[in-house]
This record gives sequence, C-alpha cells and structure tokens, in this order.
Amino acid sequence: MRDPDLSHLARPGTQIALRVTPRAARNRIVAEGDVLRVYVTAVPEDGKANAAVQKLMAKALGVAKSRLVLIRGHTARDKVFQVG
Repeated sequence: MRDPDLSHLARPGTQIALRVTPRAARNRIVAEGDVLRVYVTAVPEDGKANAAVQKLMAKALGVAKSRLVLIRGHTARDKVFQVG
C-alpha cells in the first residue's frame, strides 16, 4: 500500500492538519475523508516523532523537509504543518 500523493498541497503557505499516531508498526500516511492520519514508528520523546512526521510528509509532498514547518501541536497528536 502506497502513501497518497500529496504534491497538490506543496504550494508555499499551505497549512496541513494531521492526526499523528506514534509507535506504529510502520510509517505511513492514510487519507480518511478530510483528515490525514500519519503513523510513525518513532517514539514521542525529544521531538523524534515530529522529525519522523516531517520527513514522511516531505517525501509525500515532494519537497525538502526544511520547507515544512510545524506551527501547531508540538506535543499533541493533532498537528499543523505549513509549507514554506
């Protein structure tokens, strides 16, 4: 099963809301209606899960991970990233 193609969201200024599940069996992105669910194997400590989500989303968007900025939800499951 492949991650969804999110390249249409890769415009600068776009904000992407996510629901994150850390400690998953494997890294993947699932589109459930209007909600993007991101599953990462990383643990939610010292920013490891956030870094894993950023890397996975950057790959799905086709942008450098430095262009994705976490603007809300640093310690929550619901996060908002902005494309720079």
